[in-house]
Amino acid sequence: MQFRHLPILALASLVAAQDSGNSTQSLNATLAGNDQLSNLTSFLSLNPALASALSQASEITILAPSNDAFTEFTDTDVGRTVAADPGLLSALLQYHVLNGTFQASQVTNQSAFIHTLLTNETYTNVTGGQVVEAVTVGNETVFYSGLLQNSTVTTADQNFTGGTIHIIDRVLTLPPSVLEAALALNLTSLYGALNATDSIDAATTRNITVFAPNNEAFNSIGSALANLSTDDLQSILEYHIVENVYYSTDLANGTTLQTESDDQDLTITTNENGTVFVNAAEVVVPNVLIANGVLHIVDNVLNPSNTAAPSASATAGAPGFTGSPASEQPFTSGQPTPTTQVDPSSEGAGPAQSTAAESESSGAAAPRYTGVEYVALVGAGAAALWGF
Repeated sequence: MQFRHLPILALASLVAAQDSGNSTQSLNATLAGNDQLSNLTSFLSLNPALASALSQASEITILAPSNDAFTEFTDTDVGRTVAADPGLLSALLQYHVLNGTFQASQVTNQSAFIHTLLTNETYTNVTGGQVVEAVTVGNETVFYSGLLQNSTVTTADQNFTGGTIHIIDRVLTLPPSVLEAALALNLTSLYGALNATDSIDAATTRNITVFAPNNEAFNSIGSALANLSTDDLQSILEYHIVENVYYSTDLANGTTLQTESDDQDLTITTNENGTVFVNAAEVVVPNVLIANGVLHIVDNVLNPSNTAAPSASATAGAPGFTGSPASEQPFTSGQPTPTTQVDPSSEGAGPAQSTAAESESSGAAAPRYTGVEYVALVGAGAAALWGF
């Protein structure tokens, strides 16, 4: 969907004329002079206050979706919902602005987590603003957002007086609540267990890290979980929730993390291959950004009464409980079926709709997820969805 009415362009043209003698143009002139960004200009024109603030800002980096990226986005139900909701649109645009100037050459193959201008607590509850993950994948500069969504830089370092612009191939996804992320990632046992207890309160507090057992982890010890009291289950779940935000770059060998479960600690161990364990469970998918922090998927359920470290030769996590598999997936009875399926096992950058073969032929790596609906942005209202 192309936007035909561009009132901000009139202002941009005036500023461009005023800036004609400068070696670096203003933001408005830079946007107006790039035919890949007319849809971004259109969206900004719907939020004059934000457009004005950005034009006067300094030391910022704008991740600017291309016209094709916005066309793809606005052809979805969610895109149309966002365009019709001024608050949600403003939050999404703010999420595309990094707090600081970052040239593409500063992004390396070591992930960096960079704060954005999104601080509205209706949509985020992370001190300093919601983050994006910046990393190089092969020869590409990639930014990861909510639901492991990957956006690749197609044109880098379009400098203007207040900072720089990187044109990206996909609109970023706002990080969802813990519950929405659990559904999208097919962590249905975790979703049901949180709903069965008061642990959801701990899971929606500000600045947390969640170590989220996958469905296989819950199923493998189903017999041990079957007879737990609600209080016992809540204590176990809160042992998976850590105060403060710890991205993968913070999970150094020997680090201890304080949990929400009676101030008990978790211990981080890394082996010579760089595999990260929390107690004896392996972190199998790191850095799923959520509205109030970060979630790491682990391969076993953690046990507050069993804090053993992994063996020196461990190649996978070890169970914290003794039990046998359940005949039915634990805690999923009566719970909703996920409407968005994210594949956290895929890595890299590229169009969400592409197959791995198509991505290879186009020069991009395989996508981190499949599916084009953003469950976090639809439903009965933003506040309810974020869990605040």
